[in-house]
Amino acid sequence: MKNFILKSISFVFHPLIMPLLGVLFYFSKTPRFIPDPIIKAKIFSVVILTIILPILLFFLLKTINKVETIYLKTTRERVVPLLINSIIIALIIIRVMTPSEIEELFYFFLGILFSNIICLILALSKIKASIHMIAASGFFMFAVGIGIHYQININGTIALMMIILGAIATSRLHLNAHTNQELITGIFTGLLPQLLLLNFWL
Repeated sequence: MKNFILKSISFVFHPLIMPLLGVLFYFSKTPRFIPDPIIKAKIFSVVILTIILPILLFFLLKTINKVETIYLKTTRERVVPLLINSIIIALIIIRVMTPSEIEELFYFFLGILFSNIICLILALSKIKASIHMIAASGFFMFAVGIGIHYQININGTIALMMIILGAIATSRLHLNAHTNQELITGIFTGLLPQLLLLNFWL
């Protein structure tokens, strides 16, 4: 039962869903008026580009034996997916979340891009970082930034995210997917770009 729960945590909080969670969090918390059609269009675009497209590309890469599992266990099999994901995130920044429309989400995805590139460089250097922790900690820092920016109480979200971060770390350790060092590397890789970019939109 314990093994099932910890495996489920890794699956439910997969890195692919974190950009969408960031977008949903922003639209649910921002006091700015944004027309519903625009919100729906942005969410739809993010779902297609950050979840459905990567999943389809994963199956293509699996078919040609470039990857084995969706968890990308080795640094070798991380390189191509991370490169592809960087291109997808760059496309979102250029076409979907432009700074002239929604500045906060533009910098959120720019932070994701920087984290992705850092993770790619680490993979090319044969250094493994937890992508789960990169994605979750990046979302956490963005949520904190939104709370500060709009001066809204997000203590519940912060507490929940701390629990989720702990659960993800426990899950990855239990499944022998990462070492403590790889988890810590992942946390800083996700946190720092978002933290540094706060200077541009807070």
